[in-house]
Amino acid sequence: MSNPELNDSIAVIGAGVIGCAVAWNLVREGRSVILIDPDEPGRAGASYGNAGHIASELIEPVPSPSLLFGFWKQLAAFDGPLSFESGFLPGSASWLGRFVAAAFRHSANTQILAPLVRASTAAFHRALREVGQVDLLKLNGHYSFWTEPGASKRAQAEAQHMAALGIPTMPVDEEFRQTIAATTGSQHTTGLWFPETAHVLDPMEICAAFARAAIQGGATFRKTRVRAMAPREREIEVLTDDGTVKANAAVVCAGIWSESLLKTVGLRAPLKAARGYHVELPGHTPLTDAPIVYTDQTTVVTPMVGRLRATNFVEFTSPDAPPDPRKPRRLRRKLQRVGYNVEADGPSWMGSRPVLPDYLPGIGRAPGPRPIFYAVGHQHIGLTLAAVTGEIMADLIAGRTGRHDIAPFDLRRFGAGGH
Repeated sequence: MSNPELNDSIAVIGAGVIGCAVAWNLVREGRSVILIDPDEPGRAGASYGNAGHIASELIEPVPSPSLLFGFWKQLAAFDGPLSFESGFLPGSASWLGRFVAAAFRHSANTQILAPLVRASTAAFHRALREVGQVDLLKLNGHYSFWTEPGASKRAQAEAQHMAALGIPTMPVDEEFRQTIAATTGSQHTTGLWFPETAHVLDPMEICAAFARAAIQGGATFRKTRVRAMAPREREIEVLTDDGTVKANAAVVCAGIWSESLLKTVGLRAPLKAARGYHVELPGHTPLTDAPIVYTDQTTVVTPMVGRLRATNFVEFTSPDAPPDPRKPRRLRRKLQRVGYNVEADGPSWMGSRPVLPDYLPGIGRAPGPRPIFYAVGHQHIGLTLAAVTGEIMADLIAGRTGRHDIAPFDLRRFGAGGH
């Protein structure tokens, strides 16, 4: 049954992969949609530069007791991917406290997140088939390799852990294992294949495909920055740099920039920027038609159209801080160590992943009489959860009973708006 509140237009704020997937799902149900973003769909943030991995194996949120007591091993000072830059720690005590609390709810939070992540590959295939772009998705799984002493033991432990979670893995066939051993120069090389994951050939094109389908279905795109929302008696005024957009409803999908918008409607969204970096290897021949995770180097290499993309690092800092030029150089050195033909310096990218302290997304409806919805904080798996989230939001906005329980994702778990 249609939601009687929603007879007119819906403003979708944010044209990253989540916003584009939401816009398309609403249009396909006959909604009038206005998609708003200061950049072209998919041109900014993590939606542009992510690893392209549909990570249906990542059913566990990051905060866990093992990470809490061993995080120092991941620090950049020990050649790990994690860094806390100047400006992060001041004012972050509450966020870090919630992270610690979430670590001790790891099992329960896994049960909350897992149904969405498990559904991701099938949902992505379904969505891309409907927009006529299924060729952008490769259902070839991915590989994880360990190359340092003790590799076999760590791979076996990972296989057992995945089996306990219901995630299938298989040993890598000997010929491919030998290929990786030769390129890395490691006699310890051991690998696992994850057959049920997938990857996309260009994350930006995924956003463009959803946006294009939405626009072809009647949506409009406004290239402008949203500054605030003002709920009125009969409509919602979305205040932008280019004037006011009036809509019957709004959906906030603005990534790391969602916090201030949601604060105006009484919600607290304590988002932090977990910035990632990538470098690309144009024309480099892939070792296989699937992502490869070099676990000991905490690096993912994904084959994309005309190039390989390698990603690494979790850098907590202001989303507006300039990129750290040392990180892409370190990433290139890591790639050289595992056998890729890459220059010591060259173009790179940096973007912000929007992260809530419990590493669960925020999905729901804001309090108040006007229909304002949100889908934010998808952390490192925004691409993975995009198609699932689009379906969830279509159900929620229509007032239907959804296929997933989203009550645990309500942002009111963090209290009222404000700091």
